[in-house]
Amino acid sequence: MSGSSGDGGPSEKARLRGDVLARRRARGAEERARVGSAVRDALMGVPWLAMGGTVACYYSVGGEPGTRKLVTALWKRGTYVLLPVFLPGGDLDWAAFDGPEGLAPAGHGLVEPTGHRYGPGALARADAVVCPALAVDRNGNRLGRGAGCYDRALAHKGPHTPAIALVHDDELVDSLPAEPHDRPVDAVLTPGGGLRVFAGGVWPGGDDTV
Repeated sequence: MSGSSGDGGPSEKARLRGDVLARRRARGAEERARVGSAVRDALMGVPWLAMGGTVACYYSVGGEPGTRKLVTALWKRGTYVLLPVFLPGGDLDWAAFDGPEGLAPAGHGLVEPTGHRYGPGALARADAVVCPALAVDRNGNRLGRGAGCYDRALAHKGPHTPAIALVHDDELVDSLPAEPHDRPVDAVLTPGGGLRVFAGGVWPGGDDTV
């Protein structure tokens, strides 16, 4: 992927999204499994994140950097894991992960928790938010799928709650188009490069903990 910001507008974002999604569709099962293990191991190695509390995460599908191993590991460790439920208006509700049997198909290949929903404001009580991205740049700007779900969701997180985006190694780029409504993330995790906390980003204990 080019690190150029291009024209900075919607057409440039659409081109970048198409490029990333095409590459993700081409990723094989072996690579996807390797990436999922790397994501789990890296985030479970962050003591404050792995030792209880509440973590909001997404349940990966397709070529997304895998989170299913991470979600299960956090849950087994005793962390209260919140997963998103997509609402008709495009916002995200949140419900607890209570094991794979508590998930159900939700269309477009997604699965969602079937338990009690806590409302979009549940992120205010989370200790961390692990969010999807198609790309992230070195300033923490995040490229999503274009619906704005996570930009709106991240507005609900607490001021001391870090947002951590997961991308493949080649999806961490020099710069991305950014618009006023786009919300940056505090850190990014790539399977080959590990965890990177951005300058000025929220991070418990400071960025010397990673």
